Amino acid sequence: MYNIFTLNKIAKIGIEKLDTDKFACSDSMENPHGILVRSAAMHDYEFGSNLLAIARAGAGVNNIPLDKCSKEGIVVFNTPGANANAVKELVITALLISSRKVVDGVNWAQSLKGNGDAVAKMIEKGKSNYVGPEITGKTLGVIGLGAIGGLVANVAVSLGMNVIGFDPFLSVDSAWNLSTNIKKAKSNREVYEKADYITIHSPLNDDTRNMISKETIEMMKDGVRILNFSRGELVNTADIIKAVTDKKVSVYITDFPNDELLNIDGIIPVPHLGASTPESEDNCAVMAANEIGEYLENGNIINSVNYPETNLPRSTNHRVCIFHNNVPKMLTQISATMAEQNINIENMLNKSKKDVAYTILDVENVPANTVETLMAIDGIYKVRIIG
Repeated sequence: MYNIFTLNKIAKIGIEKLDTDKFACSDSMENPHGILVRSAAMHDYEFGSNLLAIARAGAGVNNIPLDKCSKEGIVVFNTPGANANAVKELVITALLISSRKVVDGVNWAQSLKGNGDAVAKMIEKGKSNYVGPEITGKTLGVIGLGAIGGLVANVAVSLGMNVIGFDPFLSVDSAWNLSTNIKKAKSNREVYEKADYITIHSPLNDDTRNMISKETIEMMKDGVRILNFSRGELVNTADIIKAVTDKKVSVYITDFPNDELLNIDGIIPVPHLGASTPESEDNCAVMAANEIGEYLENGNIINSVNYPETNLPRSTNHRVCIFHNNVPKMLTQISATMAEQNINIENMLNKSKKDVAYTILDVENVPANTVETLMAIDGIYKVRIIG
């Protein structure tokens, strides 16, 4: 029986994907084998000795200490694409309200309460203060053309926009899904220089932190409108406030407001609603449950952010899962050690991701000292036996 701790409230439809004969799920589990989490901060979380996997019901994993997990052989999963449609719809909404001053106009209209029959005339007289441009014919720059960015780009094309996008890590599958009307830029700079609107869909890492800053804003058109529905730290707060105040940026709309960004004319704070739909929460929960269930039961890794994609159909009653450094001669040592224990390897798969590697061995027998023998090999830091 595998114990699963739900660190946040996880949609019931996801929990139901885990066989109750094999998995016990609770929000008060001690020393679990797996954790299902949404946005709870885990950097100060104490990992128990049983912990094997963490599945994040969402795309971003900044709330999880990845380096620590990697060193301890804890597989971290996310759910790419599960909330893509929800975020896409909100980004398109933001694109429209960044142009048409809808938020300001609605707030003003609400303030007219109590004027009785005069409201209609006041509306007609004051509406000119909330004029904004149409998006048709304008150029949208998309930074990051993955699951969400690609959907946004395609919708923008259908709305009559000229779309230019850049993604240095564009996958073949993502490329196939893009409209042929989307122009592929050669760099972020080309997007900055040509776009009337810019929407960011990049992961947060050391290379992308503060990617929108004083230097990059200076490359943009005067009056550009910037949308950030990926991560708040992609945009330098002080620099974007100055750019909006100076009217270099007409509007900045973000799903990650902080105290400094509030009550500033030209900045529209959205309270982190990107994935806040029942459909998205269900999709993320189902995907996260399937990922953690498959790994705990069979050792297969699907959609991990810290370990390689590894999928080997079971061919024997026992499976040996080995986490080790990605160094030469490791497989030779593993095979030799198994042979010394008179263990025949029926099937095998090895995959690597940067400095780490993961090896699956399907075998018929597993002597009691197998784990200790394998752990004696320099560079191996975790061994699991399944079955």
